[in-house]
Amino acid sequence: MNNVYTHGHHESVLRSHSWRTAENSAGYLLPHLRPGMSLLDIGAGPGTITADLARLVEPGRTTALEATDKALAITQETFANLDIEVDFVVGDVHALDLPDDSYDVVHAHQVLQHVANPVQALREMRRVCKPGGIVAARDSDYRAFAWYPQLPELDEWMELYQRMARANGGEPDAGRQLLSWALEAGFEKVDSTASNWTFADPDGRAFWGGMWADRILQSAMAEQARASGVPEPTLEGISKAWRDWAVRPDGWISILHGEILAVA
Repeated sequence: MNNVYTHGHHESVLRSHSWRTAENSAGYLLPHLRPGMSLLDIGAGPGTITADLARLVEPGRTTALEATDKALAITQETFANLDIEVDFVVGDVHALDLPDDSYDVVHAHQVLQHVANPVQALREMRRVCKPGGIVAARDSDYRAFAWYPQLPELDEWMELYQRMARANGGEPDAGRQLLSWALEAGFEKVDSTASNWTFADPDGRAFWGGMWADRILQSAMAEQARASGVPEPTLEGISKAWRDWAVRPDGWISILHGEILAVA
């Protein structure tokens, strides 16, 4: 049931993923963590969130899981320079090769939007979570992104991303569906919240706009777009629009995320 990962692992992708921390990406979960808990982080990526969570639950054990050896090597590279004990596992979230009732917390950030069957993934997350433990997930909701000014090329970017993500079997508007998926997966107690990233100062705009200006030309999504027949001038126009947006003093963007805390 593995999907094609829309973003891939180009430097422009890892640049944004490495910016993520537990504070800016898992704040809804932090009040529920305490030392001694065991934690599974699914889709650990470059491991910056994983590392923060691991520090909060030490001396409890943390397991970082990725879908492929290549992706897990990126996680391991981060931890090679950190004095943090973490177990590393390759696995499919649809069928985790882990025992029942293994973890106090099972966490996934920006994962369910990319998987073939998010309800089955949540069932598996619930299975490996101890009774009374927490399953936590946070996913962006692309259609709910809001930005200013309304550059036409950024509308093209949104439509292109929606098309590429869905062609890969994903759900780019996952944030609004997390609660529904959790209930379908059998959870009875689910707290559903939302939070956002906002980029509206020069550094924030340079980070977000510059990242997407590169990503639309160089990432796995860019290669997929070319293979599907998107003309190069269209991609170059989107890239230029992101750079133009980044230097505008009135440039503003809000990235909405849905969140769930579900009791196993």
